[in-house]
Amino acid sequence: MPAMVLARIILFLLLTAYRPAEAQYATPSHRESIPTAHPERVAVIVNEAHPGSIEVGEYYLRARGIPKQNLVKLHFPAEAHALDFADFARLKQAIDKRLSPSIDLVVFVWTTPYAVGCNSLTGAYTLGADPALCDKRCNPSRRNPYFDSGSGHPYKDFKMRLSMLLPVESVEQAKALIDRGVASNAQGIRAKAFFLRTADKARNSRAGLFPKSAELLDPAVSIRTLSSEGISHENDVIMYLTGAVSVPHLETLHFLPGAIADHLTSAGGMLRGSSQMSSLRWLEAGATGTYGTVSEPCNHWQKFPHPAVLLKHYLNGATIIESYWRSVAWPSQGLFVGEPLATPFRGSANRLLIQNQE
Repeated sequence: MPAMVLARIILFLLLTAYRPAEAQYATPSHRESIPTAHPERVAVIVNEAHPGSIEVGEYYLRARGIPKQNLVKLHFPAEAHALDFADFARLKQAIDKRLSPSIDLVVFVWTTPYAVGCNSLTGAYTLGADPALCDKRCNPSRRNPYFDSGSGHPYKDFKMRLSMLLPVESVEQAKALIDRGVASNAQGIRAKAFFLRTADKARNSRAGLFPKSAELLDPAVSIRTLSSEGISHENDVIMYLTGAVSVPHLETLHFLPGAIADHLTSAGGMLRGSSQMSSLRWLEAGATGTYGTVSEPCNHWQKFPHPAVLLKHYLNGATIIESYWRSVAWPSQGLFVGEPLATPFRGSANRLLIQNQE
């Protein structure tokens, strides 16, 4: 068997070995991930009532070479954490009538609102708002047809535009986040991906889905699956997934440009006003993309990123927004946050497993 073919088979087995029976909820595709986030296919949505939104949106257009006509300016109250469903319907209509059929990705440039009722802003926009979920928030939510997909055209194939929130806590922080995303596309990296099993049983529902510890040759990524409450003083972190109300020692870590990090808990996507750690803390620590739920999801693994699916697509050269959206089976309550076009592994060749550490 040719070495190139063998390398792909080994990586596939490594990253899909823990796919559970619930994969029936997915529409899986094992084709190579296709990087699709070309600048002309990205729409940037700004709110004139949100301080800094327009400045950051225009900075993002320049940083990513997105055409000026893809900037959509709105004006609506920016203070509320959540929109009601009627206001959201009007907002979505105002956005969609400005978008051409070529647009696959939508970036919201503000911090609030981040929710629509009990839905996340990104879930409601991409999959459609689901008011019925608010009566039974722990129930299964709408299936994500893009889950584990290799589709290069989500709007054409599924009538869905992937969306992500690029928060503007300050203009400086937002620009730094954008700069990290842009920097990720040019780096040749040696990186570490951490998957932590904590003692918090309720928040470890996806621990059985973690990939095995391993050393990959191309790209040069060390996969470390550990039983620990946290890591500290680690450099070159490209991925960090755990389950906890709050994550310790973030200030001691060095995240690479393009790093993904999230913690499975009920309210990480409640960016403001929660007693649990906000997903914004990951970005403040240096991550480029993160995820959290905006209302009580219970601990269904399907409502959070599937670790092996997320890692597989990211290592295969997909962007943050593509990789994250491909990894969540039921994302209606989940908020995708960060700089969506970061692609630290674009152009990587075959991924060869050279040592299994478990």
